[in-house]
Amino acid sequence: MTSVADRGSVAGSGRSPDESGAGPPGSSRIGAGNVSLLALAGLFAVFLALPVLALVVRSLIDGSLAGAAASSAVMGALGLSLATTAASVLLTVAIGLPLAIVLARRSFRGKWLVEAIVDLPIVLPPSVAGLALLLVLGRRGLLGGPLSEAGLEVAFTTAAVVLAQTFVSAPFLVRSARAGIAGVSRDLEDAARVDGASEAQLFRLITVPLASAALAGGLVMTWARALGEFGATIMFAGNFEGRTQTLPLVVYSEFQAGHLDGSIAAAAILVVAALAVLVAVRAFHWGRALDRSVGGRLQGER
Repeated sequence: MTSVADRGSVAGSGRSPDESGAGPPGSSRIGAGNVSLLALAGLFAVFLALPVLALVVRSLIDGSLAGAAASSAVMGALGLSLATTAASVLLTVAIGLPLAIVLARRSFRGKWLVEAIVDLPIVLPPSVAGLALLLVLGRRGLLGGPLSEAGLEVAFTTAAVVLAQTFVSAPFLVRSARAGIAGVSRDLEDAARVDGASEAQLFRLITVPLASAALAGGLVMTWARALGEFGATIMFAGNFEGRTQTLPLVVYSEFQAGHLDGSIAAAAILVVAALAVLVAVRAFHWGRALDRSVGGRLQGER
């Protein structure tokens, strides 16, 4: 039993009895476990951050990042990347959003297969995705002959860049939009229908505002994935400066040519853009919508 004097000494020291060393048995082991956990977590965080930090710092110290503004190859690739990613996002919205609505609101036989197909590009190696696109839309591909007869060439053109980016990035919008739309209360939509709202008004005034966090997060992540696309692009569109050479391809080309500074500068631009996107996703609480499981309720702050 702790005496009055002992309690007084503990109180005078400003520590609780547990903090004074009279904690439960095994508390030291718990403390050691926490230290080990924090050490491992910190080690892995450093492992992830250090290469990226070294890349950006190197580009700032040697001036290669500033020099990228004077490089026609880098700036041309940046302009092409921005143009093609904007086109791929618009295409994804046009063809991906209807699919997300169907998956969120409809039940049909084989739905699980459609959902698996939507998720497939996420786990598929990008080079395999590019080869698959080439086998379908290339000159000797499944649809290449009919397209050529119609005077349309897709492979190794700027259009091929847009299609490759769309193929690998669209699942991010479809998955996020599906979760957000599924989280909108059907009672609200039914009430709007009773009040005479058309389906278009219902979607614009009810569904979109309530699923806005998921939609915004999906759009941003789709754009970011399209910006960093490399494997499918080089397989399906090639690496032609001014036509199909996007910024990730510049990183590869400059490195292959022995121009390390140019490769570092282009890579640093990609890192800064990707980091800005991820910070925006978390700062605006869009990440919560992206992290939710399909069919869950919206949890983002409004």
